[in-house]
Amino acid sequence: MVEFEDAMRSAHDAVAATAAATKRDRLLIAARRGDGMDVPEDQLRSLLDVAGALSDAGIPYALIGGIAVSIHSEVPRATQDIDVAIPSSASREAVSAALTEAGFELLGEFPHSLNLRHPSGERVQAAIDPAFDDMIDRAEEVDVAGVAIRIVTRDDLVAMKERSAADPARRRSKALGDRADIELLKGDVPDPDEGW
Repeated sequence: MVEFEDAMRSAHDAVAATAAATKRDRLLIAARRGDGMDVPEDQLRSLLDVAGALSDAGIPYALIGGIAVSIHSEVPRATQDIDVAIPSSASREAVSAALTEAGFELLGEFPHSLNLRHPSGERVQAAIDPAFDDMIDRAEEVDVAGVAIRIVTRDDLVAMKERSAADPARRRSKALGDRADIELLKGDVPDPDEGW
């Protein structure tokens, strides 16, 4: 477990680096389009607010998606949203109420998710799928800015990404991203000094 503890000491740094990479990429895309960004999005604050709202409401959750990949691989990568898994036994109404009372705007309800927006503009997806239930039970805690954040284990995240990548209905670009995440999680981490 020492290896996990060493990796998790830098969870805050990984989340901050991911947020910076995402912000940088969004600014570059906006600049390319000739658009401005009125309100800077803040993934770190959004993550802390999601975790706080769910914890305060007694709703179990676990961080999944791009930020979880960054924490486990220790490689910052841009991500479009914050993804959390919620147990399928949780009341969708309770999840929605906890997050909207914390200032999140409910954008849509879908069979397996609730999509929300943080007051900063950051998007949040609360995934509700029975396949995540055991993963949420096994989730580990990491310290991010002094807040305990629950995150799925590396092995569970790999399994989740493998399942998504194999889904024939998944958009090809997302499936390829899932495959790249799997490789990062398995240790194929880029070295900035390596050549082509």
